[in-house]
Amino acid sequence: MEISPDAWVLYDWRGLQLNATVVFTWVVMAILVLGSWAITARLSESETVSRWQVALEVIVTTIRDQIAEVGADDPGRYLPFIGTLFLFIATANLLSVVPGYQPPTGSLSTTVSLALCVLIAVPLFSIANRGLAAYLRTYLQPTPLMLPFNLVSEASRTIALAVRLYGNVMSGTVIVGILISVAPFFFPVVMQILGLLTGLIQAYIFAILAMVYIGSASRTRPRAESPSPTDTGD
Repeated sequence: MEISPDAWVLYDWRGLQLNATVVFTWVVMAILVLGSWAITARLSESETVSRWQVALEVIVTTIRDQIAEVGADDPGRYLPFIGTLFLFIATANLLSVVPGYQPPTGSLSTTVSLALCVLIAVPLFSIANRGLAAYLRTYLQPTPLMLPFNLVSEASRTIALAVRLYGNVMSGTVIVGILISVAPFFFPVVMQILGLLTGLIQAYIFAILAMVYIGSASRTRPRAESPSPTDTGD
């Protein structure tokens, strides 16, 4: 049993290897692209809409509401990035019910790549919202002596995102493999159902943590209110 899909080499040509992580990542991306194209190509504003459009509107609205609950000023601004993270991770984990499929999120290279996307998105959103100077000043607060600690904190958040997702997906795969060898009929079914629920939860946690990091870096400080005439002395 391969612990990681990286160990499953599907094609090897003169040292150029194509492993399961790359192939199943392409599969997930193809499903998302083709599925979104098929649904959005038939969007309707009439009273009668398809079930797929209803499902799409529910997903988009739910993600937007979750972003707003984090405290983002403009949820629509972060919706494409956060929504893509959630849908990719959720789809990659839910497809584990397909025989022969291994979720690419069970590979450390995939989770690190997703975490690096968040690491890059944090300063990009922050600079776009606050400006370059204001963003760089956050590394010097509350004192310039905190610069190295703030840099380490930024890197540790990225590592924590990658390792958390990788550890949860990989541990679920290993447990299912062990139970298959012990009781090949009953326990794998139960663990598969729990694995689907865990996969959705991990996708939700990853997306929410990414939004928390982006929101905290992008949030501007409220301006100090000017004193009213009644507050000033005569």
